[in-house]
Amino acid sequence: MAIHHLTRATLAATLIASFSQAAMAEMAPADVQVPDGNSIALETVGVGAITYMCEKQDDGNMGWVFKGPHAALNASDGSQAGSYYGPPATWEALDGSKVTGTQLATADNGEGNIPLQLVEANPGEGEGAMTGVSYIQRLNTQGGVAPDVTCDMDHDGATAVVTYQADYIFWTAK
Repeated sequence: MAIHHLTRATLAATLIASFSQAAMAEMAPADVQVPDGNSIALETVGVGAITYMCEKQDDGNMGWVFKGPHAALNASDGSQAGSYYGPPATWEALDGSKVTGTQLATADNGEGNIPLQLVEANPGEGEGAMTGVSYIQRLNTQGGVAPDVTCDMDHDGATAVVTYQADYIFWTAK
């Protein structure tokens, strides 16, 4: 009896989590909305870090430059479903299928958080979870912005790694 109840509770929690991410994807700012004709194929939570490097900018000033992410993509039960890394930005499922993409739009998500993002997927590699992915949304971002530490000529070439978390919603054409 208790096992049956636990299974129902786990199922209910999973459905609530899925509903919440799906509802959030549909309520995202217009700039990062997925076009009609697509449906959610996979929902993950990316937990990891972003590397920045202190270097001279095109305008001659020193600044922190984005170098790339490295994150685990976790399923709603907390188990790892894949990885996110780059450059180029690559989302790879544990089954070996992977996809890269081209950023279409971003939307601000408050101070200290990297922006929300809409990416159009390039044709995927391999067969599996990433097969047929058309768009990727990055939502509910927490952290990940360039560090608030000195970046000047004395620190040229220094790297900084900052933690972040974001929901990654993968869409396929209907």
